[in-house]
Amino acid sequence: MDKNDRWVPSDEWEVIVDNMPIVSVDLIVKYEGGVLLGLRENEPAKGEWFVPGGTVLKNERLTEAVQRVAETELGCEVAIQEELGVFEHFYDTSEIDGVDSNHYVANAFVVEPVSGQQVSVSDDQHSQLRVFEPPFEDLHPYVHQYLEQIA
Repeated sequence: MDKNDRWVPSDEWEVIVDNMPIVSVDLIVKYEGGVLLGLRENEPAKGEWFVPGGTVLKNERLTEAVQRVAETELGCEVAIQEELGVFEHFYDTSEIDGVDSNHYVANAFVVEPVSGQQVSVSDDQHSQLRVFEPPFEDLHPYVHQYLEQIA
């Protein structure tokens, strides 16, 4: 089955986000002795240090989505170390005007960049990337939820 690699038109996406949970992948990126987080530029979680992530496209396998998100947001390929599990994220904000909340069903994966590859900000989701090391303090509760499971 061919994957649907096109984006949903914005008017349709608004209806979906307003009425449905969104299936996504989140990447817990092990990097340089810590965990790589990006400073969010967009809602939800704007202004927070958060894991890279994105929606899953129709007919796209979760592992394919992980690679696409890594290439899009970090500019590199990753090796999947572990499928951490499924998490529900509820936000009282949205990136869409007129939509007041988001609900994600996030499939979390622990990953590492493929040997020799460097990471960099590659899209408009994050203004910068930073490696965080334990103890992990002052991070978004959903990020803490991930980090507690890999500690």
